[in-house]
Amino acid sequence: MPAAITTAGLCKRFGSLTALDHLDLTVPEGTVHGVLGPNGSGKTTTVRILATLIRPDAGTAEVFGVDVRSDPRRVRSVIGLTGQYAAVDELLTGRENLHMIGRLFRLSRPGSRARAAELLERFGLEDAADRQPRTYSGGMRRRLDIAASLMARPRLVFLDEPTTGLDPRSRMEVWRLVRELVADGTTVLLTTQYLEEADQLADSLSVIDHGRVIVSGTPDELKAQVGQDRVGITLLEAGAMERTVRLLRERLGTEPVADPDRMIVHAPLSDGGTLPDLLHLLRESGIAIGDVALRRPTLDDVFLAVTGRSPEQRPDQRNTGKETERP
Repeated sequence: MPAAITTAGLCKRFGSLTALDHLDLTVPEGTVHGVLGPNGSGKTTTVRILATLIRPDAGTAEVFGVDVRSDPRRVRSVIGLTGQYAAVDELLTGRENLHMIGRLFRLSRPGSRARAAELLERFGLEDAADRQPRTYSGGMRRRLDIAASLMARPRLVFLDEPTTGLDPRSRMEVWRLVRELVADGTTVLLTTQYLEEADQLADSLSVIDHGRVIVSGTPDELKAQVGQDRVGITLLEAGAMERTVRLLRERLGTEPVADPDRMIVHAPLSDGGTLPDLLHLLRESGIAIGDVALRRPTLDDVFLAVTGRSPEQRPDQRNTGKETERP
């Protein structure tokens, strides 16, 4: 599959702070590629370079084979950008906002009006089209902002943490719009701190930390790297715990963990047996089971494993800063 985005050795510093440190990234065309990382890890700096808003200090970045430094105007003609905060004019109506963006993209007046009407209908904003955005809900403002980024029918859309601060219903509306974009053939680069969002939307992921990509793959591939599925077996008799641990160890070849206080035995599943096999083994051995829970690895597990912290935690200040506050 041809690449919509390719970066190699991308570097960016703000004074003494390194935002990007030889970042390598490839995004296949016609997909959603999620970029995960803690606050200040380099996500927004990457988007701003690819969108030609700032220049890298070193390395290369290409959008559909066009270098962002040598031909930024050509890059801008095929991209749309939705930042972390809705960039709409509060004094204009929703329709006027879209029309203005269309004219800035050199659409004709009739063409701009037609495209605005089309997007207002598609995004469910017809009834609010002639109201000012300050009367909109957070979800409506975000939908208008995404609509504005699509006025020129871009081949690539950057969504930089598009659902930050939205309520669950509004977040799901944005998810629906992202899926529709990709179904129409648009490539989406999505930066997010919401791991559920990345899991729901992304065809592939890159986790970045301290300005570098530290792991890439599909959500399932990354989860598989973290570890196996785990099973938690709740016993009805405390005296059966030692025997349960021994049986699981022999069958799975891994070390179960006993939790006597809750009478639960946790064990990573392996090639030694499926969950039904294990339950049959325990029942045949006369062990009474109260409950069974299967836990699969999540992107939270991936994130913690590769970065050592949650997405909300800040990195230390030796390597990077909060790049969203930089010019």
